[in-house]
Amino acid sequence: MLALSDEELRGAGLSGNKAKALRDLASKIVSGELRLKGIARHEDAEVIRLLSTVWGIGEWTAQMFLIFKLGRLDIMPSGDLGVQNGLRILDGLDGRPSPDTLLLRAEVWRPLRSVAAWYL
Repeated sequence: MLALSDEELRGAGLSGNKAKALRDLASKIVSGELRLKGIARHEDAEVIRLLSTVWGIGEWTAQMFLIFKLGRLDIMPSGDLGVQNGLRILDGLDGRPSPDTLLLRAEVWRPLRSVAAWYL
């Protein structure tokens, strides 16, 4: 990844921002600054903190990693527009709920909030 040119990455279908994020991720892994081996042993908040040190990776991306790669069952991606729209439909709301409102509403789904998010 680090040896590939920008043109090669664009040729593979990556946008400039995605290429920048992947380069930063690869650089941090190669340097040892980010160690993915054993990351599953960390608490959710720590995984989010570690992954968020990579350019272009924020809370939502880290939450998706927790749900789909690490199989964490109690993650509620409250900033996800699809999840917000799902709750809007479920509860018959006029507009999308705020992330804070969604988190409060999702408390009833603990410890399976990830599963609820899939269905929303």
